[in-house]
Amino acid sequence: MMAYSEDHIALAAEYALGTLDANERAQVETMMSVDKDFTALVVAWEHKLGALNQMVGSVEPRPELWEKIRAAIGRSEQQSRIEPPQSAPQPVVPEIEAAPAAADTSSVIRLNVNARRWRMIAMATSAIAAALVVMIGVGVSRPDLLPDSMRLRPKTQVAEVKPPPAPRPSGQYVAVLQKDGGGPAFILTVDEATRNFTVRKVGASAEPGSSFELWLISDKLPKPRSLGVIGADDFTSRPVLASYDPDTVKSATYAVTVEQAGGSPDGNPHSAPIFTGKLIEAVPPPR
Repeated sequence: MMAYSEDHIALAAEYALGTLDANERAQVETMMSVDKDFTALVVAWEHKLGALNQMVGSVEPRPELWEKIRAAIGRSEQQSRIEPPQSAPQPVVPEIEAAPAAADTSSVIRLNVNARRWRMIAMATSAIAAALVVMIGVGVSRPDLLPDSMRLRPKTQVAEVKPPPAPRPSGQYVAVLQKDGGGPAFILTVDEATRNFTVRKVGASAEPGSSFELWLISDKLPKPRSLGVIGADDFTSRPVLASYDPDTVKSATYAVTVEQAGGSPDGNPHSAPIFTGKLIEAVPPPR
């Protein structure tokens, strides 16, 4: 866009405000018809000043105001129809030499016009800034008071939430702990992936002052390893098998001994196993 003088910018602003007289408006419209850049300058001012119109509602004048305007128009029309009286003959006045021409005041008038224009532009710009501040404040506190086109739009961010992956099913192993082919006393279940185990009490009950203790017996280990006391509830679960390798867990013999209340004090069995069993695959792992 080409650079314009202050006068051109002021003309564009006043044209957008609607404060120019007929001749000045015609001048601006002529410039707009031949200069696209000047047209863009006028449009820019119209956009800047347009916010004022949206912040001010329409006001209906009072009925008595219209009556006063009509009365004033009627008096003006009556005065224009009255012919002026004939003036009396004027006496002959001798010609007097004209006074020297007044000094050229065009530069003073031009400065006054420019000052008036820039004051109006400054006032309009200040009004726009104030209107924008009010609009932002209203948009935050009372957005319902603004038209839809001027309301602040909340930014919406869409976050994709992916469900956690479903746990992969693993193989399950079961051992029936019983005595010499009798009925089951305990059922031992082992998860292949986590190697957590659960002991279910089926037909055994400890004597008062004693506890059942579960042991892992393997030829890969120098002695039986305690897996803890079997609790008084129907189910006892523990994760202690995670410290053994899978082959040892699958091939070991699981035995139950009767120990003093609370289990073996030194980590060694103090009685012969009364219930034993080995794991068998109950649910194969997924292929």
